[in-house]
Amino acid sequence: MPSILARLIPAWLRQYQPSTLPTDIIAGLVVGVLVIPQSLGYAVLAGLPPVYGLYAAIVPVIVYAWIGSSSVQAVGPVAITAIMTASSLHPYASQGVQQYALMASLLSLMVGTLLWLAGRLKLGWIMQFISRGVSAGFISGAAVLIFISQLKYVTAIPIAGNGLIGYLSSMQMYARQLHPLTLLIGVIAFMLLVANRYGSKWVWQSWLSSSYAKWAERLFPLILLVIAIVLSIGLHWSTKGVATIGSIPQGLPTFTLPYVPNFDEVLDLLPGAGLMALIIFVSSSSVANNYARLRGESFDANRELTGLGLANMAGGFFQSFAVAGGFSRTAINSDSGAKTPVASLVTVLVMIAALIAFGNALAPLPYALLGATIMASIISLIDVATLQAAWQRDRLDAASFMSAFVGVLIFGLNTGLVIGLMVSFASLIWQSSKPHVAIVGQLAGTGHFRNINRHNVVTFSNLLMLRIDESIFFGNSESVHHRVVQATRQYPDAHEIVLIMSAVNHIDLTGQEMLISLNKELLSQNKHLNFSFIKGPVMDIIENTPIITELSGHVYLSTMDAVDALKDI
Repeated sequence: MPSILARLIPAWLRQYQPSTLPTDIIAGLVVGVLVIPQSLGYAVLAGLPPVYGLYAAIVPVIVYAWIGSSSVQAVGPVAITAIMTASSLHPYASQGVQQYALMASLLSLMVGTLLWLAGRLKLGWIMQFISRGVSAGFISGAAVLIFISQLKYVTAIPIAGNGLIGYLSSMQMYARQLHPLTLLIGVIAFMLLVANRYGSKWVWQSWLSSSYAKWAERLFPLILLVIAIVLSIGLHWSTKGVATIGSIPQGLPTFTLPYVPNFDEVLDLLPGAGLMALIIFVSSSSVANNYARLRGESFDANRELTGLGLANMAGGFFQSFAVAGGFSRTAINSDSGAKTPVASLVTVLVMIAALIAFGNALAPLPYALLGATIMASIISLIDVATLQAAWQRDRLDAASFMSAFVGVLIFGLNTGLVIGLMVSFASLIWQSSKPHVAIVGQLAGTGHFRNINRHNVVTFSNLLMLRIDESIFFGNSESVHHRVVQATRQYPDAHEIVLIMSAVNHIDLTGQEMLISLNKELLSQNKHLNFSFIKGPVMDIIENTPIITELSGHVYLSTMDAVDALKDI
């Protein structure tokens, strides 16, 4: 029995210190109150009624708090999952709200299942293959699309599409439907939110202390929401053509069996679900890993996969759409003093209270305010700093960024991400195909060997030493062969060739065949091939192959040993 309880009850709860309860409660209340407008907006962004944003912030949050890897990460509806949901379910938008909501829950279940399976298969290492350029480019492109997509709520122009061209063309087509009052509300709200978010130094800190200014900045969106509701009621905006969210159904999300799709629908949704699972894992893991490092805690990528997977699977049965760890809400959760997942459970109680008690109070809220809220919050996701850094330090990563960014804008989220990944992998293959092979010499009076083009070193007329700075495999073996042959022609008097293998961690079959051929080629020219500094795992692979058994020279433990033995021959 104790072992079963140990599995069912998480470690953080078994070891919970009552002294942390007050700060957890405060953090949970703050996050819960502040993200209500965001949650409503993200549901709209996903193509769902606003209430589904509150639904998505209940059951999935409870499950992640119980199972997830992070003690402070706040999981819930976020912009990226919302727009990817809308993009994946775009063909079903005409089938009615109820069917669309069922498809959104089905997509959440599929995403959760893929994440859970990845966790069981211990595929947490896969996030290492998503370069910073690709992820930043994808998120930046998605942020631009999200920003433009919200113009339909700020202007009342019914724009639609999967990419920038579609949005702009539909905006031009229906420009006459612009509603001036809606535009005025949206523009004023957007300007106020941007000033609050990015001009806090002048708006708040000029007359408040830093601690009060921080709370004023956080509470302002909620205050603006209340003001908008009051003005909407007092000025009768709904009768003047301003779209409002209407009465929110009271009550908790109910257990609902997801829609059972046919095989063709599964095939249509699967690519989007797979890419969404990948983005959810990469973004959430980045947040969780960062806060684990700051708090001196361990981070388990496979447990994170399992937690995110089960959270989305559970949400699929309780009227949720796909959720992930949120950048802003996690920051607020941590800054507000959260110590454990109890804070997230308190946030859930706030969402439940909103559904039970405040549904009718939110009815007069203009969609324009929700659109402006999303637009103001999404600007920070356009990662210009990463593009600038990549352009200065790594042009290939900059190319990955731009390919993902432009691909998302032109072809949509899924295709854009695939394009970015393809360019990233192509860059990796290109880099690996051109390994650095340095001609080295000895630093005088030492046992160290350095590149002759970078240091003042001693060389030997009969001895040519080359350091291979890459594993040798099918993608670069021909390049290594070409560089060695080129060096032997550059130094024709050298009849002892030493390949320094200190950076070679693996040699595949193609690489082995290249070395065997190189040995024979050099021997036909009365030159001997030697090796130094072969690592143990590499020697285990090649020691019984013709690379070693037919070697014209010798294998030396160190490069210094090779120099001592060969320099006077």
